Amino acid sequence: MKGFDSEKYLTLQSEKILERIDEFGGKLYIEFGGKLFDDYHAARVLPGFEPDNKIKMLCKLKDRAEIVIVINSNDIAKNKVRADLGITYDQDVLRLIDVFESYGLYVGSIVLAQFTEENEAAKTFEARLAKRNVRSYRHYPIKGYPNDVPLIVSEQGYGKNDYIETSRDLIIITAPGPGSGKMATCLSQLYQEHCRGNKVGYAKYETFPIWNLPLNHMVNLAYEAATADLNDVNMIDPWHLAAYGKQAVNYNRDVEIFPVLNAIFEQIMGKSPYKSPTDMGVNMAGYAISDDAVCVEAAKQEIIRRYFKALQNERRNGLDPTESDKIALIMKGNNIEISDRKVVVAANRLAEEKGCPVAAIELPDGKIVTGKTNDLFGCSSSMLLNALKYLAGIDEEVDLIGKESISPIQDLKIRYLGSKNPRLHIDEMLIALSSSAAGDENAAKAIRMLPMLRGCEVHTTVLLAHNDEKFYRKLGVHLTSNPVFKDRSHAH
Repeated sequence: MKGFDSEKYLTLQSEKILERIDEFGGKLYIEFGGKLFDDYHAARVLPGFEPDNKIKMLCKLKDRAEIVIVINSNDIAKNKVRADLGITYDQDVLRLIDVFESYGLYVGSIVLAQFTEENEAAKTFEARLAKRNVRSYRHYPIKGYPNDVPLIVSEQGYGKNDYIETSRDLIIITAPGPGSGKMATCLSQLYQEHCRGNKVGYAKYETFPIWNLPLNHMVNLAYEAATADLNDVNMIDPWHLAAYGKQAVNYNRDVEIFPVLNAIFEQIMGKSPYKSPTDMGVNMAGYAISDDAVCVEAAKQEIIRRYFKALQNERRNGLDPTESDKIALIMKGNNIEISDRKVVVAANRLAEEKGCPVAAIELPDGKIVTGKTNDLFGCSSSMLLNALKYLAGIDEEVDLIGKESISPIQDLKIRYLGSKNPRLHIDEMLIALSSSAAGDENAAKAIRMLPMLRGCEVHTTVLLAHNDEKFYRKLGVHLTSNPVFKDRSHAH
């Protein structure tokens, strides 16, 4: 079921951005928070939101838009990795350039924020960009940032930074991840443009929290759960309330930095164009919700998933339960129970009964299918085979993969690849199934059902091997797991 109207959103959003450019009568520097594409969090909590909505919206404005990507030079030196993609931030910048250009969007340049002469890794990256004919600019650390406003807004502050040459009137400032220096880049350009007598403005485009939904709306709470590791807290924007007598939702970091931003605007422009952090935003997502109840339920499920993800991360890395405790508080305050996630109940019940690891999936028609660990398959492989049989209308007693196909794979794993676990992981099971499909119409029918798993909910009673987790991601499945290591949980 859909709860969000993507077409309406794309229209409203592009209109709002054009309106903001007109308000300033010159260039608009717009800081893009969150992901420009692959925004799966938004797609999960606003069913109907397409993961690439933002990029589609930019494509509507592509004749006027220029993209500037900011990377923190310290992240280059530290080889900081994007957890979701498993690649370093500098590799991600190169990937982003290619992706944006594949959509026909113009990438003008890269900014190396927090640049210092001692940072050899940043200089090496500069050279790589130059080889690709990509312009890059250096922005330097400023002592006393962000509080020493007179120094920041001076020749020794923003004035020391390279001026970014731009040729369009809508400048999109984006980055591979948080803490890259997008806002500082926007403000530095505002200062530099004003010194040159150019008319410019600044705006912020952040999907969450949704400013015109209530503070405790489930969609905003899901965002708080998603950022529990960052110490972000949604709050009523006190500046907006004071200026207009109306409630609007923002988050703590923007509210805390606003007095400084305001002082910087006043110093640069003579007066600030904004009365509140909410005023700076151009997000129209709240106006495109078409079925609130659907979004509330989807967001509730996301909060439970985030809770399990935090427990899993803490268990794997031996961390204190700081993040999971925060999410548990959100759940307690809003009457959310883990039993509201049906696959958790089904998987735990069967595991209790059978004394072995279990996986459960909720299929598009609401049917819950389970699978348990056996001599041939791990619980995930078992469950997926059962789910594919159900979707293809094949009797559950039918063997889709003959033992003669499985034995050689198990032999290879144990004898030659040093594996202690002979059971087939998801990828191994699917390869065996596709081999069977050459001569078995049932196996071929089952393989054709794979796309129907996208968006399904799965829960496992144990933590999974990384390659099983990776395959769930490839299948587009929403996975949670009990924070329990397999060998400690069940006799098997």
